[in-house]
Amino acid sequence: MKRRSFIKNISLAGIGLSGLYTISGNNKRYETYISNRPAINKRTYTSKAVEDQINFIKSQIKDPQLSWIFENCYPNTIDTTVDYEVIDGKPDTFIITGDIDAMWLRDSTAQVWPYLPLVKEDEKIKNLIKGLINRQAKCVIRDPYANSFYKDLSKISAHNKDIPTPIAGVHEQKWEVDSLCYVIRLSYNYYKLTGDNSIFDETWIKSSKLIYDTFLTEQRKDGTSPYRFIRNGTAMVDAPVFSGTGRPFKPNGMICSMFRPSDDATMYPFLIPSNIFASISMQQLSEIYSDEKIDLIFSKKCMSMSIEIDEAVEKYAIKEHLNFGEIYSYEIDGFGNNLYMDDANVPSLMSLAYLDSKFVNDKVYQNTRKFLLSDNNPYFLKGLAAEGQASPHTGKDKIWPMGIILRAMTSKDDEEIKKCLRMLVSTHAGTGFMHEAFDKDDPSNYFRSWFAWANTLFGELIIKINDERPHLLKINYSA
Repeated sequence: MKRRSFIKNISLAGIGLSGLYTISGNNKRYETYISNRPAINKRTYTSKAVEDQINFIKSQIKDPQLSWIFENCYPNTIDTTVDYEVIDGKPDTFIITGDIDAMWLRDSTAQVWPYLPLVKEDEKIKNLIKGLINRQAKCVIRDPYANSFYKDLSKISAHNKDIPTPIAGVHEQKWEVDSLCYVIRLSYNYYKLTGDNSIFDETWIKSSKLIYDTFLTEQRKDGTSPYRFIRNGTAMVDAPVFSGTGRPFKPNGMICSMFRPSDDATMYPFLIPSNIFASISMQQLSEIYSDEKIDLIFSKKCMSMSIEIDEAVEKYAIKEHLNFGEIYSYEIDGFGNNLYMDDANVPSLMSLAYLDSKFVNDKVYQNTRKFLLSDNNPYFLKGLAAEGQASPHTGKDKIWPMGIILRAMTSKDDEEIKKCLRMLVSTHAGTGFMHEAFDKDDPSNYFRSWFAWANTLFGELIIKINDERPHLLKINYSA
């Protein structure tokens, strides 16, 4: 599909303009629910397995509003963001984030993640994800420090006043450790589900070794890095301080990340959730190279890096909090300074149990989780409409639906999950979609009406609840 036509076709599809609903009373109960999905001939990709999943899950949900939101959100990625074709005989999938005409490595993996369990049922889903793996490998090779890309490799970035100027085809060059972790996460889990090792071609091998080399460089054991980032403006979160190089740090084996997964600059360079994610990724990469006998020496290097990061996290990132005992810091600098907070984006401290089940019963994680849901966390907001995780990215007053979703996904308590579902059902402002963030007192004041990651993550939550706690879908959360 031509890029211009692609954008034209989806420009309205993602924002729910097709839906109709009836509002009655001051509590805004939505009584008539018509799908906000684009017409079939306007959808950017289709899958029978996805449609079957929608129909099945909807049949399990009692609350018609919750059912409606699920129907809108779960397929939002394939409905509105996919540009798929075959290039040089291989599937190629480019996935925009929604209302921004660029593909983030992080978002694109997260956007297709809820469809991954369907990969053995539907060849189209298999090709979709295989194509994204192929596209991500090419992006990494183009610029391992970049977080987002254009499909047109000759396109000049809208951020061309950044220093250094992004090369053609790069939307933004914000160095975020998690971006490269997500590339490995998708490849590893696709491979584990399908056994399809054809993805490990020359391009993928080159990109995966470049990921390792970039992580190695950004451990900055000699105190240096070739990376810096400057953006003209006054917002402190737009770029690292000290001419784009970041605050002073003391090397400790962890990887420096100049930006968070929110695309905000870090305060201290050792971002703990991203380093834990990197340790997981290096272990996965080691396993691929070992199982497929691609390069056993490289496999050992990856495992060694994973262990080194784990040991550094254990030694430097866990601190004794005055009220909660031992908890994970969000960021540290290696000198002993640490930051107690969290950000709603994934990876976050809250999401650790989502990224790896080993954290579910981990005492330090559970202590951290209690801190995150307390008024000791400066970015946990309570308002008239809801309570939840915020982010410096969206200011002091806005809650992220993504944070509420991750709270529910990492909860072992029915009452907490029900509370999260009630908040999600009551804060979509009549759109039937999740947003980036909404005002804690007024959900009609929100950012981003078309944010595909949050939408499909909501779908993932509902499927998880149906799999693990189906009785929770028999409740009317709109009552």
